[in-house]
Amino acid sequence: MNREDFPMLNQDIIYFDNGATTLKPKCVIDKTVEYYEKYGANAHRGDYDISYKVDQEYENVRGLVKKFINAKYLEEIIFTAGSTESLNLVARGFFEPLLEVGDEVLITKSEHASNVLPWFYLANTKGVKVNYIPLDDNHYVTLENVKKAITPNTKVISLAYITNVIGDIRPIKEIAEFAHKNNIFLVVDGAQSIGHLKTDVQDLDVDFLTFSAHKMCGPTGVGVLYGKKELLENVEPLILGGGMNESFDNENEIYYKDLPTRLEAGTPNIAGVIAFGKAIEYLEAIGIDKIADYEKKLRKYLIDKLISIPFIDIINIESDSGIVSFNVTDIFSQDVAYYLNKYNVCVRAGNHCAKILKNEVGVKNTLRISLYFYNTYEEIDELIDLLSNKEKILEEML
Repeated sequence: MNREDFPMLNQDIIYFDNGATTLKPKCVIDKTVEYYEKYGANAHRGDYDISYKVDQEYENVRGLVKKFINAKYLEEIIFTAGSTESLNLVARGFFEPLLEVGDEVLITKSEHASNVLPWFYLANTKGVKVNYIPLDDNHYVTLENVKKAITPNTKVISLAYITNVIGDIRPIKEIAEFAHKNNIFLVVDGAQSIGHLKTDVQDLDVDFLTFSAHKMCGPTGVGVLYGKKELLENVEPLILGGGMNESFDNENEIYYKDLPTRLEAGTPNIAGVIAFGKAIEYLEAIGIDKIADYEKKLRKYLIDKLISIPFIDIINIESDSGIVSFNVTDIFSQDVAYYLNKYNVCVRAGNHCAKILKNEVGVKNTLRISLYFYNTYEEIDELIDLLSNKEKILEEML
Protein backbone atom coordinates (compact mmCIF):
# COMPACT_ATOMS: atom_id res chain seq x y z
CA MET A 1 0.00 0.00 0.00
CA ASN A 2 1.43 3.41 -1.09
CA ARG A 3 4.92 1.99 -1.50
CA GLU A 4 5.72 4.42 -4.29
CA ASP A 5 5.64 7.27 -1.75
CA PHE A 6 8.70 6.01 0.13
CA PRO A 7 12.13 6.69 -1.42
CA MET A 8 13.80 4.22 0.97
CA LEU A 9 11.90 1.40 -0.70
CA ASN A 10 13.66 2.14 -3.98
CA GLN A 11 16.59 0.32 -2.43
CA ASP A 12 16.69 -3.45 -2.39
CA ILE A 13 15.52 -3.80 1.23
CA ILE A 14 12.67 -5.39 3.11
CA TYR A 15 11.97 -3.20 6.12
CA PHE A 16 10.30 -4.95 9.05
CA ASP A 17 11.47 -2.69 11.89
CA ASN A 18 8.61 -0.21 12.00
CA GLY A 19 8.30 -0.50 15.77
CA ALA A 20 11.70 1.20 16.03
CA THR A 21 10.93 3.86 13.43
CA THR A 22 8.87 4.12 10.28
CA LEU A 23 10.06 5.14 6.85
CA LYS A 24 9.31 8.66 5.64
CA PRO A 25 7.16 9.46 2.60
CA LYS A 26 8.45 11.90 -0.01
CA CYS A 27 5.97 14.59 1.08
CA VAL A 28 7.49 14.64 4.59
CA ILE A 29 11.02 14.81 3.20
CA ASP A 30 10.01 17.59 0.81
CA LYS A 31 8.38 19.60 3.61
CA THR A 32 11.58 19.38 5.65
CA VAL A 33 13.62 20.66 2.72
CA GLU A 34 11.04 23.39 2.01
CA TYR A 35 11.54 24.86 5.47
CA TYR A 36 15.31 24.99 5.16
CA GLU A 37 15.27 26.31 1.60
CA LYS A 38 12.41 28.84 1.72
CA TYR A 39 11.74 30.17 5.22
CA GLY A 40 14.38 28.75 7.56
CA ALA A 41 14.05 31.36 10.33
CA ASN A 42 13.46 30.77 14.03
CA ALA A 43 9.97 30.32 15.47
CA HIS A 44 8.21 32.83 17.70
CA ARG A 45 11.15 35.25 17.54
CA GLY A 46 11.26 37.48 14.47
CA ASP A 47 9.33 40.50 13.23
CA TYR A 48 9.72 39.83 9.52
CA ASP A 49 7.85 37.92 6.84
CA ILE A 50 9.68 34.61 6.80
CA SER A 51 9.55 34.45 10.59
CA TYR A 52 5.79 34.98 10.45
CA LYS A 53 5.65 32.17 7.90
CA VAL A 54 7.50 29.87 10.30
CA ASP A 55 5.10 30.71 13.13
CA GLN A 56 2.12 30.04 10.90
CA GLU A 57 3.44 26.68 9.69
CA TYR A 58 4.53 25.61 13.18
CA GLU A 59 1.30 26.47 14.96
CA ASN A 60 -0.75 24.97 12.15
CA VAL A 61 0.75 21.61 13.11
CA ARG A 62 -0.42 22.04 16.69
CA GLY A 63 -3.91 22.31 15.27
CA LEU A 64 -3.41 19.21 13.13
CA VAL A 65 -2.29 17.21 16.19
CA LYS A 66 -5.26 18.50 18.19
CA LYS A 67 -7.63 17.31 15.49
CA PHE A 68 -5.78 14.02 14.96
CA ILE A 69 -6.23 12.94 18.60
CA ASN A 70 -9.40 14.98 19.19
CA ALA A 71 -8.00 17.09 22.02
CA LYS A 72 -10.28 19.77 23.41
CA TYR A 73 -7.85 22.69 23.44
CA LEU A 74 -4.79 23.73 21.42
CA GLU A 75 -2.98 24.36 24.71
CA GLU A 76 -3.19 20.63 25.45
CA ILE A 77 -0.64 19.89 22.71
CA ILE A 78 2.97 20.25 23.88
CA PHE A 79 5.79 19.60 21.40
CA THR A 80 8.73 17.64 22.79
CA ALA A 81 11.67 15.70 21.41
CA GLY A 82 9.72 12.43 21.54
CA SER A 83 7.83 10.00 23.75
CA THR A 84 10.78 9.62 26.09
CA GLU A 85 10.96 13.32 26.87
CA SER A 86 7.18 13.49 27.15
CA LEU A 87 7.02 10.67 29.70
CA ASN A 88 9.85 12.21 31.71
CA LEU A 89 8.05 15.54 31.66
CA VAL A 90 4.91 13.89 33.03
CA ALA A 91 6.75 11.95 35.73
CA ARG A 92 9.13 14.70 36.80
CA GLY A 93 7.12 17.81 36.01
CA PHE A 94 3.70 16.72 37.26
CA PHE A 95 3.98 13.71 39.53
CA GLU A 96 7.28 14.37 41.33
CA PRO A 97 5.85 17.39 43.20
CA LEU A 98 2.52 15.62 43.73
CA LEU A 99 3.42 12.14 44.95
CA GLU A 100 4.49 11.36 48.49
CA VAL A 101 6.39 8.57 50.21
CA GLY A 102 4.43 5.33 49.92
CA ASP A 103 2.25 6.44 47.02
CA GLU A 104 2.01 3.75 44.37
CA VAL A 105 2.54 3.79 40.60
CA LEU A 106 1.28 0.76 38.66
CA ILE A 107 2.98 -0.31 35.43
CA THR A 108 3.60 -3.72 33.82
CA LYS A 109 6.70 -5.73 33.15
CA SER A 110 6.10 -5.42 29.40
CA GLU A 111 6.56 -1.63 29.32
CA HIS A 112 9.27 0.14 27.33
CA ALA A 113 12.17 1.63 29.30
CA SER A 114 10.73 5.11 28.75
CA ASN A 115 7.68 4.11 30.77
CA VAL A 116 9.70 2.37 33.46
CA LEU A 117 12.81 4.37 34.30
CA PRO A 118 11.10 7.72 35.08
CA TRP A 119 8.98 5.89 37.67
CA PHE A 120 12.04 4.08 39.03
CA TYR A 121 13.60 7.51 39.44
CA LEU A 122 10.69 8.62 41.61
CA ALA A 123 10.97 5.40 43.58
CA ASN A 124 14.61 6.15 44.34
CA THR A 125 14.22 9.88 45.02
CA LYS A 126 10.75 10.22 46.51
CA GLY A 127 10.06 6.85 48.10
CA VAL A 128 7.26 6.13 45.63
CA LYS A 129 6.38 2.44 45.25
CA VAL A 130 6.41 0.98 41.73
CA ASN A 131 4.31 -2.16 41.45
CA TYR A 132 3.14 -4.29 38.54
CA ILE A 133 -0.20 -5.22 37.06
CA PRO A 134 -0.09 -9.01 36.50
CA LEU A 135 -0.22 -10.14 32.88
CA ASP A 136 -2.55 -12.95 31.81
CA ASP A 137 -1.47 -16.19 30.13
CA ASN A 138 -0.98 -14.36 26.80
CA HIS A 139 1.05 -11.64 28.58
CA TYR A 140 -1.82 -9.17 28.09
CA VAL A 141 -3.22 -6.52 30.41
CA THR A 142 -6.85 -7.10 31.38
CA LEU A 143 -9.21 -4.82 33.25
CA GLU A 144 -9.74 -7.53 35.85
CA ASN A 145 -6.02 -7.70 36.60
CA VAL A 146 -5.91 -3.91 36.87
CA LYS A 147 -8.71 -4.05 39.42
CA LYS A 148 -6.86 -6.72 41.38
CA ALA A 149 -3.60 -4.76 41.37
CA ILE A 150 -4.78 -1.43 42.75
CA THR A 151 -4.46 -0.63 46.42
CA PRO A 152 -5.56 2.32 48.56
CA ASN A 153 -2.09 3.79 47.84
CA THR A 154 -2.38 3.64 44.03
CA LYS A 155 -2.18 7.14 42.58
CA VAL A 156 -1.01 6.51 38.99
CA ILE A 157 -1.42 3.84 36.33
CA SER A 158 0.99 4.22 33.42
CA LEU A 159 0.61 1.89 30.44
CA ALA A 160 1.44 1.62 26.77
CA TYR A 161 -1.64 1.50 24.55
CA ILE A 162 0.21 -1.13 22.47
CA THR A 163 3.37 -2.70 23.82
CA ASN A 164 6.46 -2.97 21.65
CA VAL A 165 7.23 -6.67 22.17
CA ILE A 166 3.97 -8.42 23.05
CA GLY A 167 1.96 -6.07 20.85
CA ASP A 168 -1.20 -6.34 22.92
CA ILE A 169 -3.81 -3.61 22.61
CA ARG A 170 -4.82 -2.56 26.11
CA PRO A 171 -8.45 -1.73 27.07
CA ILE A 172 -7.48 1.86 27.79
CA LYS A 173 -10.97 3.35 27.83
CA GLU A 174 -12.21 0.84 30.39
CA ILE A 175 -9.07 1.23 32.49
CA ALA A 176 -9.46 5.03 32.43
CA GLU A 177 -13.05 4.79 33.63
CA PHE A 178 -12.12 2.48 36.48
CA ALA A 179 -9.05 4.51 37.42
CA HIS A 180 -10.96 7.77 37.62
CA LYS A 181 -13.66 6.21 39.79
CA ASN A 182 -10.85 5.46 42.22
CA ASN A 183 -9.16 8.89 41.91
CA ILE A 184 -6.21 7.42 40.02
CA PHE A 185 -4.43 9.19 37.17
CA LEU A 186 -3.91 7.35 33.86
CA VAL A 187 -0.81 7.99 31.73
CA VAL A 188 -0.72 6.36 28.29
CA ASP A 189 2.40 5.73 26.21
CA GLY A 190 1.08 5.91 22.65
CA ALA A 191 4.36 5.43 20.81
CA GLN A 192 3.40 2.09 19.25
CA SER A 193 -0.30 2.85 18.78
CA ILE A 194 -0.57 6.37 17.39
CA GLY A 195 0.17 5.51 13.76
CA HIS A 196 -1.77 2.25 13.80
CA LEU A 197 -4.90 2.79 15.87
CA LYS A 198 -7.41 5.65 15.91
CA THR A 199 -6.88 7.62 19.11
CA ASP A 200 -9.52 9.93 20.57
CA VAL A 201 -8.27 11.32 23.87
CA GLN A 202 -11.66 12.70 24.88
CA ASP A 203 -13.39 9.39 24.25
CA LEU A 204 -10.64 7.45 26.03
CA ASP A 205 -10.57 10.05 28.82
CA VAL A 206 -6.84 9.61 29.44
CA ASP A 207 -5.09 12.17 31.62
CA PHE A 208 -1.83 12.20 29.65
CA LEU A 209 -0.84 10.70 26.28
CA THR A 210 2.66 10.67 24.83
CA PHE A 211 3.87 9.78 21.34
CA SER A 212 6.61 10.31 18.76
CA ALA A 213 6.38 11.59 15.20
CA HIS A 214 8.98 9.18 13.83
CA LYS A 215 6.78 6.15 14.54
CA MET A 216 4.03 7.57 12.31
CA CYS A 217 5.94 8.48 9.13
CA GLY A 218 7.20 11.75 10.61
CA PRO A 219 10.69 13.04 11.45
CA THR A 220 12.85 11.93 14.35
CA GLY A 221 13.34 14.28 17.27
CA VAL A 222 9.70 15.38 17.51
CA GLY A 223 7.08 14.20 19.96
CA VAL A 224 3.92 15.24 21.69
CA LEU A 225 2.75 15.42 25.25
CA TYR A 226 -1.02 15.63 25.46
CA GLY A 227 -2.53 16.38 28.83
CA LYS A 228 -5.85 17.62 30.06
CA LYS A 229 -5.52 21.38 30.28
CA GLU A 230 -6.20 21.61 33.99
CA LEU A 231 -3.43 19.07 34.61
CA LEU A 232 -0.90 20.64 32.27
CA GLU A 233 -1.37 23.91 34.12
CA ASN A 234 0.33 22.20 37.07
CA VAL A 235 3.27 20.69 35.15
CA GLU A 236 6.55 22.25 36.24
CA PRO A 237 8.81 22.96 33.25
CA LEU A 238 11.98 20.85 33.37
CA ILE A 239 13.82 23.06 30.88
CA LEU A 240 14.07 26.78 31.56
CA GLY A 241 15.26 29.43 29.13
CA GLY A 242 14.33 31.40 26.07
CA GLY A 243 10.80 31.61 24.83
CA MET A 244 9.06 30.13 27.86
CA ASN A 245 9.41 33.10 30.21
CA GLU A 246 7.35 36.29 30.33
CA SER A 247 9.96 38.24 32.27
CA PHE A 248 12.68 37.96 34.88
CA ASP A 249 14.41 40.81 36.70
CA ASN A 250 16.09 38.77 39.42
CA GLU A 251 15.88 35.36 41.05
CA ASN A 252 12.76 36.36 42.96
CA GLU A 253 10.81 37.82 40.05
CA ILE A 254 10.40 35.14 37.38
CA TYR A 255 7.23 34.85 35.36
CA TYR A 256 6.48 32.07 32.88
CA LYS A 257 4.28 32.27 29.83
CA ASP A 258 0.99 30.41 29.49
CA LEU A 259 0.55 26.95 27.96
CA PRO A 260 1.81 25.58 25.67
CA THR A 261 4.80 27.96 25.43
CA ARG A 262 5.73 27.52 29.09
CA LEU A 263 6.68 23.89 28.43
CA GLU A 264 8.53 24.50 25.13
CA ALA A 265 11.71 26.33 26.09
CA GLY A 266 14.42 27.12 23.56
CA THR A 267 14.52 26.72 19.81
CA PRO A 268 12.49 23.63 18.92
CA ASN A 269 12.97 21.17 16.08
CA ILE A 270 11.17 23.55 13.74
CA ALA A 271 11.72 21.63 10.52
CA GLY A 272 10.68 18.43 12.27
CA VAL A 273 7.46 19.85 13.66
CA ILE A 274 6.49 21.40 10.33
CA ALA A 275 7.19 18.13 8.48
CA PHE A 276 5.28 16.24 11.18
CA GLY A 277 2.18 18.09 10.06
CA LYS A 278 2.63 16.68 6.57
CA ALA A 279 2.93 13.16 8.06
CA ILE A 280 -0.39 13.62 9.87
CA GLU A 281 -2.09 14.79 6.69
CA TYR A 282 -0.58 11.84 4.83
CA LEU A 283 -1.86 9.25 7.32
CA GLU A 284 -5.29 10.85 7.45
CA ALA A 285 -5.52 10.71 3.65
CA ILE A 286 -4.91 6.97 3.78
CA GLY A 287 -7.09 6.42 6.85
CA ILE A 288 -5.97 4.97 10.20
CA ASP A 289 -8.78 2.40 10.14
CA LYS A 290 -7.68 1.26 6.70
CA ILE A 291 -4.10 0.94 7.94
CA ALA A 292 -5.20 -1.06 10.98
CA ASP A 293 -7.30 -3.43 8.87
CA TYR A 294 -4.47 -4.08 6.42
CA GLU A 295 -1.97 -4.70 9.23
CA LYS A 296 -4.27 -7.31 10.77
CA LYS A 297 -4.44 -9.16 7.47
CA LEU A 298 -0.67 -9.00 7.04
CA ARG A 299 -0.13 -10.22 10.58
CA LYS A 300 -2.45 -13.20 10.17
CA TYR A 301 -0.65 -14.12 6.97
CA LEU A 302 2.73 -13.91 8.73
CA ILE A 303 1.58 -15.89 11.77
CA ASP A 304 0.08 -18.65 9.62
CA LYS A 305 3.37 -18.97 7.77
CA LEU A 306 5.54 -18.91 10.90
CA ILE A 307 3.42 -21.55 12.63
CA SER A 308 4.16 -23.93 9.78
CA ILE A 309 7.89 -23.84 10.62
CA PRO A 310 8.48 -26.35 13.45
CA PHE A 311 11.57 -24.62 14.90
CA ILE A 312 9.98 -21.18 15.23
CA ASP A 313 8.81 -20.22 18.74
CA ILE A 314 6.29 -17.34 18.64
CA ILE A 315 5.95 -15.29 21.81
CA ASN A 316 2.73 -13.44 20.94
CA ILE A 317 0.61 -15.49 18.54
CA GLU A 318 -2.72 -13.92 19.52
CA SER A 319 -1.89 -10.18 19.56
CA ASP A 320 -3.96 -7.89 17.35
CA SER A 321 -1.25 -5.37 16.44
CA GLY A 322 1.35 -5.63 13.70
CA ILE A 323 4.07 -6.76 16.13
CA VAL A 324 5.29 -10.37 16.04
CA SER A 325 8.04 -11.55 18.40
CA PHE A 326 9.65 -14.95 17.97
CA ASN A 327 12.85 -16.99 18.07
CA VAL A 328 14.48 -19.68 15.99
CA THR A 329 15.01 -22.59 18.38
CA ASP A 330 18.57 -22.82 19.72
CA ILE A 331 19.84 -19.86 17.69
CA PHE A 332 20.60 -16.49 19.28
CA SER A 333 18.19 -13.85 17.98
CA GLN A 334 20.88 -11.42 16.86
CA ASP A 335 22.61 -14.16 14.87
CA VAL A 336 19.37 -14.70 12.97
CA ALA A 337 19.04 -10.96 12.41
CA TYR A 338 22.60 -10.87 11.06
CA TYR A 339 21.74 -13.73 8.70
CA LEU A 340 18.61 -11.96 7.45
CA ASN A 341 20.60 -8.78 6.93
CA LYS A 342 22.70 -10.60 4.35
CA TYR A 343 19.54 -10.71 2.26
CA ASN A 344 18.64 -7.08 2.99
CA VAL A 345 15.85 -8.00 5.41
CA CYS A 346 15.72 -5.53 8.31
CA VAL A 347 14.40 -6.92 11.60
CA ARG A 348 14.97 -6.05 15.25
CA ALA A 349 16.70 -8.43 17.67
CA GLY A 350 17.33 -8.12 21.39
CA ASN A 351 15.24 -7.11 24.38
CA HIS A 352 13.66 -4.10 22.61
CA CYS A 353 14.11 -1.80 25.65
CA ALA A 354 11.70 -4.02 27.60
CA LYS A 355 14.35 -5.40 29.92
CA ILE A 356 12.08 -6.67 32.70
CA LEU A 357 9.75 -8.53 30.35
CA LYS A 358 12.03 -11.56 30.54
CA ASN A 359 10.71 -12.15 34.05
CA GLU A 360 7.27 -12.75 32.54
CA VAL A 361 7.94 -14.58 29.28
CA GLY A 362 11.08 -16.46 30.33
CA VAL A 363 12.96 -15.28 27.25
CA LYS A 364 15.52 -12.47 27.34
CA ASN A 365 15.89 -11.72 23.63
CA THR A 366 13.65 -12.14 20.60
CA LEU A 367 13.41 -11.31 16.95
CA ARG A 368 10.71 -8.75 16.23
CA ILE A 369 8.81 -8.15 13.03
CA SER A 370 6.81 -4.92 13.19
CA LEU A 371 4.60 -4.36 10.18
CA TYR A 372 3.26 -1.22 8.55
CA PHE A 373 1.01 -0.43 5.63
CA TYR A 374 3.83 -0.38 3.04
CA ASN A 375 4.81 -3.97 3.81
CA THR A 376 3.53 -6.69 1.49
CA TYR A 377 2.58 -10.35 1.42
CA GLU A 378 5.45 -10.91 -1.02
CA GLU A 379 7.94 -9.54 1.51
CA ILE A 380 6.59 -11.95 4.10
CA ASP A 381 7.03 -14.81 1.64
CA GLU A 382 10.69 -13.87 1.19
CA LEU A 383 11.18 -13.74 4.96
CA ILE A 384 9.55 -17.14 5.44
CA ASP A 385 11.70 -18.65 2.71
CA LEU A 386 14.83 -17.44 4.50
CA LEU A 387 13.67 -18.69 7.90
CA SER A 388 12.53 -22.10 6.68
CA ASN A 389 16.03 -23.53 6.29
CA LYS A 390 17.64 -23.81 9.72
CA GLU A 391 20.77 -25.46 8.35
CA LYS A 392 21.31 -22.50 6.03
CA ILE A 393 20.96 -20.08 8.93
CA LEU A 394 23.54 -22.00 10.93
CA GLU A 395 25.95 -22.22 8.01
CA GLU A 396 25.77 -18.54 7.14
CA MET A 397 26.15 -17.40 10.72
CA LEU A 398 29.72 -18.64 10.71
